[in-house]
Amino acid sequence: MPLTPREKAAWQEIREWEEKLLSYEPNDFQLTYEKYLERSFSLLPSKVQKQFFTMLDTWLFHLHSLIQGSQLQMDAKERILASGRIFNHHIEKIEDLRHLEIDQLHYIAEQHMARHRLYSFFQGSLTGSGSTILLGTDIPAMAVINIRAVQLIAMTYGYEINTPNEMMNSLKVFHIATLPPQIQKNGWLALIKETEQYQHNYFYVGNDEITNISWVEQPIQQLLKAFVIALFRKKLIQGIPLVSMAIGAGANYQLTRKVTSIAHKYYQLRYLKEKEELSE
Repeated sequence: MPLTPREKAAWQEIREWEEKLLSYEPNDFQLTYEKYLERSFSLLPSKVQKQFFTMLDTWLFHLHSLIQGSQLQMDAKERILASGRIFNHHIEKIEDLRHLEIDQLHYIAEQHMARHRLYSFFQGSLTGSGSTILLGTDIPAMAVINIRAVQLIAMTYGYEINTPNEMMNSLKVFHIATLPPQIQKNGWLALIKETEQYQHNYFYVGNDEITNISWVEQPIQQLLKAFVIALFRKKLIQGIPLVSMAIGAGANYQLTRKVTSIAHKYYQLRYLKEKEELSE
């Protein structure tokens, strides 16, 4: 069945977004900052660098598996299927969701995206309250919220994330979404190329390394946010650290907004490409 006019319009929207992503040009400050980070990190022995990124990758793998296997995620999966049955009562498993129209899938995905942006907003507000414990758990909490959001978007578009291939795809989507804009385009192109080659595989056969020097900027930004929050947490307005809470809430909301937006574009594009292939 060929793409409908609405699906063609959605495809065009994704292509326009992709053009903006690929045409992004960093300013001098971004280039200087990137070079400074790379130069600073390169001072470490190569063995230490490798161990550091291997540890990060392992942590992300375990975190992904923990979220995926949690009862909370199982319940969310059932809610996705229940939402799909509103539009088509024949839906029994995640893969059946691909039979829905793109606007129907967009509607279901939008509910999860909005909910997780709200989670990030409240998480940032709590972090901004100045509690040392909350500041220390901000990075793991944001990783959980954003990885979970990517998983739910993937399932909404009919991709079961409990296979090795789809697990790696979802982690790479999370990784790309958290990269600096000037590097993001290369990561996006590499992911799309890998997906086209291996999308029907059960096991993942591409590059299984996720984090690298270019990704370090995101954790550093989170640490800088924590530093700024620590500076402003004693500036109280009627006994509440509103300034630091606003900084935390705004930063976390924007991060999840970026992650969910890119994840949504990626899985929408896969859905449309596969539907077009079936019509040929």
